[in-house]
Amino acid sequence: MNRRAKINRKNIATHLMKYQLSLIGKELDDAFEEDWADWTITQEQYDEFKSYSIKTLKKIFKFNTNKAKKTFDWFYNHFGLKIKQDNDKTN
Repeated sequence: MNRRAKINRKNIATHLMKYQLSLIGKELDDAFEEDWADWTITQEQYDEFKSYSIKTLKKIFKFNTNKAKKTFDWFYNHFGLKIKQDNDKTN
């Protein structure tokens, strides 16, 4: 049986990457096998990911809210998926 690993300082980055990819139905292995540069998330998925990440960073690192937000911003700038733009209004 595959047990869920406890989130800690050593695996937090991998955990957040997996969480983000799970929002679009992908796994970390898919990023190695496919062209992930064009993958996007919706604004709602981004908001969910940000909220979860900040909460998790605060818990694992004992960060205050501002430090957790700054850490999330750094992480997202380096590893985050692009947010899908709703410019296409064709019906």
